[in-house]
Amino acid sequence: MRKEHKPLFIKRLEQWCNHYYVQYNIRPQFDHLGKTPFLLKPRHLQLTGKHLNAGDHLHVICDRNKPVSLSTWSSKQQQGHISIGDYCLISPGVNISSAVGITIGKACMIAADVSISDSDWHGLYNRTRPFRCSAPVHLKDNVWIGARAIIGKGVTIGKNSVVAAGSIVVNNVEDNCVVGGNPAKIIKQLKPERRMLSREFLFQNADERYYLDQQNALHAWLLHGNSFCHWIKTRLLPSRKD
Repeated sequence: MRKEHKPLFIKRLEQWCNHYYVQYNIRPQFDHLGKTPFLLKPRHLQLTGKHLNAGDHLHVICDRNKPVSLSTWSSKQQQGHISIGDYCLISPGVNISSAVGITIGKACMIAADVSISDSDWHGLYNRTRPFRCSAPVHLKDNVWIGARAIIGKGVTIGKNSVVAAGSIVVNNVEDNCVVGGNPAKIIKQLKPERRMLSREFLFQNADERYYLDQQNALHAWLLHGNSFCHWIKTRLLPSRKD
């Protein structure tokens, strides 16, 4: 479709259903989930295991064809955990799997189809013992991971750093730099003295009610004038104008 034809009352009904689903299905699966989570198509968020924690204003975009997966695994020797800071964005197709620990700082952005794992899951010689080859992963504050990047075990990515799309990161990344390639190497240094706006800026001086009111006002403007009958028509018999 060239535009959104959905009427406002349908959009608000969807929002209510999503809110109900998040509060009574998704939230209990987290050990902690902060205030005002925004989950688009939350039925396609796959959560496995325990020790899942996320901060305030978590933004997860799921899709039927690209679900988001957060999973932790247990053994006699170790227990995986995933900790996600405030203001983070997780895009469709992201897969985060932990055997010992993955920590994601605040205001991080993870683009589509990114894979983050803290384990090789099988040894080179003993492939029957999956938990002997693991090391924690740490993304510091305001890290941006580009689409289809892979973050391997034992990696720490420094504050404000960017991982280019399609990169494979197997070594630590310094603060304030851009890395890319396979294996990822520094291709640019950022200037730490320059002012940098992160996702945290979007939520400054805004309480939960303000954030929801802003969302509702945006939807009212985008969907103004849409009728139920025309929406049904576009679903069944769309034209070039639709």
